[in-house]
Amino acid sequence: MSAERTVPLRRPQNADVIIDFMPERVKAPFLLRCGALLIDYIVLVSIPVITLLISRLMGNDGARLLGSSINNAGWLIVILLGLTNFIVLPMVSGQTIGKMLTGLRIVQIDGTAASTGSVVLRQTLGYLLTAASFGTGFLISVLSSKGRALHDYVAGTVVIYADKRLR
Repeated sequence: MSAERTVPLRRPQNADVIIDFMPERVKAPFLLRCGALLIDYIVLVSIPVITLLISRLMGNDGARLLGSSINNAGWLIVILLGLTNFIVLPMVSGQTIGKMLTGLRIVQIDGTAASTGSVVLRQTLGYLLTAASFGTGFLISVLSSKGRALHDYVAGTVVIYADKRLR
């Protein structure tokens, strides 16, 4: 007796096909990218500042101020928000908080939505290399015709400024 084995068919997922995508036309301006990064920085730095002020208003000072549970909670929130902002949000939407507010988006070099792997590579190893180059990797985007920084070259991505929302 032969047992029939059935394998469910997988339907191909519909992917956006962008014809004649030219990153040069929608590349994010360097100063706007700087603005998005500044917004991300301000959001992250404001949390420990606020928690220190709250702790100070509650009467803590000196060593008690820095060792207070409010200050420790603030740093925990910063770490969680930083991971969410720089890893999780770009994986889900292709944007950090700063990029959302400035209208920028991370996409693959062909214009399709960035894959999870490329975003993780860009946001971890790519940013580490950019930081190790003392920001020179970020300045490469000024010279690149497609507006790509070192971390974009590492991951095969580009940051665009466009109205079209990718899936």
